[in-house]
Amino acid sequence: MRIDPWGSSQSTDYSRIIDHFGLQSLDGIDLPNPSHLHRRGIVFAHRDLDLVIDSNRKGDPFGVLTGLMPSGRMHLGHSMVIEQANWFQKLGGDVTIAVADLESNATRGISLSEGRRVAKEEYVANYAALGLNPENTNVYFQSERSIVQRLGFQLGKRTNMSEFESIYGFDGATNLAHIQAPLVQAGDILHPQLEDYGGLRPIVVPVGVDQDPHLRLTRGLASKTNWFNVNEAKMGLQVGISLQEENSEIMGVMPNGRINKEKQKAIFDGVVNSIKNLGFSDIMSNPKHGTVNVPSATRSDKASIRLALLSLERSLGGMGLLAPSSTYHRFAIGMTGDKMSSSKPKTTLFLTDDKETTEKKIKKSFSGGQATVEEHRRLGGNPDVDVAYQYMMYFFEKDDVFLEEINQGYRSGKILAGEMKQMCIDRATEWLSNLKEKRDETEHLVELFFE
Repeated sequence: MRIDPWGSSQSTDYSRIIDHFGLQSLDGIDLPNPSHLHRRGIVFAHRDLDLVIDSNRKGDPFGVLTGLMPSGRMHLGHSMVIEQANWFQKLGGDVTIAVADLESNATRGISLSEGRRVAKEEYVANYAALGLNPENTNVYFQSERSIVQRLGFQLGKRTNMSEFESIYGFDGATNLAHIQAPLVQAGDILHPQLEDYGGLRPIVVPVGVDQDPHLRLTRGLASKTNWFNVNEAKMGLQVGISLQEENSEIMGVMPNGRINKEKQKAIFDGVVNSIKNLGFSDIMSNPKHGTVNVPSATRSDKASIRLALLSLERSLGGMGLLAPSSTYHRFAIGMTGDKMSSSKPKTTLFLTDDKETTEKKIKKSFSGGQATVEEHRRLGGNPDVDVAYQYMMYFFEKDDVFLEEINQGYRSGKILAGEMKQMCIDRATEWLSNLKEKRDETEHLVELFFE
């Protein structure tokens, strides 16, 4: 099974995706003030979200990273990510947004100047209207943040074409710009934890599940750079030392292969002291085997020990990169029953669509109703595939109780397909009208997002 970040069609077998790619269900995480996207299972899986939630509970810093492709108009599907970024921001996270102008130029022929215009007018104007706070949000262009490209280049030596073929399905016909793009994205995702951009802290990336290949690549690359690995042992946790070309001398390995015992002792003393500062006392150091054991440490201590050792790694000259956390949301069905796409206007509502266009699209949208009124009254409709109902669930209806009422009413045949569409039209036009007003009110804030 493969997920294609650039594909026009995607699997919606979410249970299989969780099992196949090792995602974690959100069921076991106690989210503070969950949004309707969480309550309704639209955001359905994660990787290491507990790191972010723990930081929130402790009052420690954490960040959010997302991005935009400046090659088309912003539609409803894009708003889901911003709604999640907004939720994280209200929990105390800072938000970083990458404008993939280099990628859009290389893969779609969009000039950098046009990418800048689209980013500001089509996207950031709506971000402000949707409630993102510019004081705690930074939007940047890939072409202007050279550290992203340098970091991608540095990380490139940690992977190879075999891994890219496995993750993305690339082959000999894949152009080099397409191959380079994931490495630049890895730089986008990891650079907010560098000292100049907020420092070491958990970074969460909210995405549709089709973007998981980028997260798998980036998490793997970050882990490969780490000098100290924290793993579960028979008793407690064990820290392993990773000898690499870049750190062998620092770790005490001399050019002739012999060990400088003083340097080695200094490294292991640093590991022990870093863990001791967290309150542990039963620390067993074994330089001969290249390990440090903490028998009393539990799985819940893994994150704090890892962060302490990443700080130590940075003090020794290493990169000290924490693998990013991520959340995954389900796809919102397109108007025609296919995937939403900016290049196919009939498949979605754009955030700047007027009332007439909105009403026309919803009336023509894919229905879960029966062929005739009589059959619908007798057999009921299917809200799981009905676009009007799905859009109310994903975007427009915040009342869970009312949503469940119309769900059951539709299934029983009490609510007709036309009535469902009219409810969606009423809510969609109100939502888009309010958004337009907000855009006018927040227009003056747009430039602040780039400072």
